[in-house]
Amino acid sequence: MNDIETTVVELKSRLDAGRDVQIVDVREMWEYAIAHLDGSILLPMHELSSRLGELDPTRATVIVCHHGIRSLHAALALRGRGFVDVRSLRGGIERWATEIDPTMPHY
Repeated sequence: MNDIETTVVELKSRLDAGRDVQIVDVREMWEYAIAHLDGSILLPMHELSSRLGELDPTRATVIVCHHGIRSLHAALALRGRGFVDVRSLRGGIERWATEIDPTMPHY
């Protein structure tokens, strides 16, 4: 499954380099309110199919959730809908808070 996942270090490098990436957070609003990546689009998992038109299928996309399970399912679903460059953030926002931004709240 390595081709469908990216690490927090890889995403951070991509962002630091100024490379274009569409970050889609599939958690619930209450989770997003606790901790999220700046510039991410909140699109809860249960709304994904009905709001698909809000996303650009031509842009590199990273899907984020709490631990990486929902985002993996969402990434697979988006690939099935024609998104080519879409990946799930392995370990989710929890791993980001642990490895990249220790000031980010855990829940």
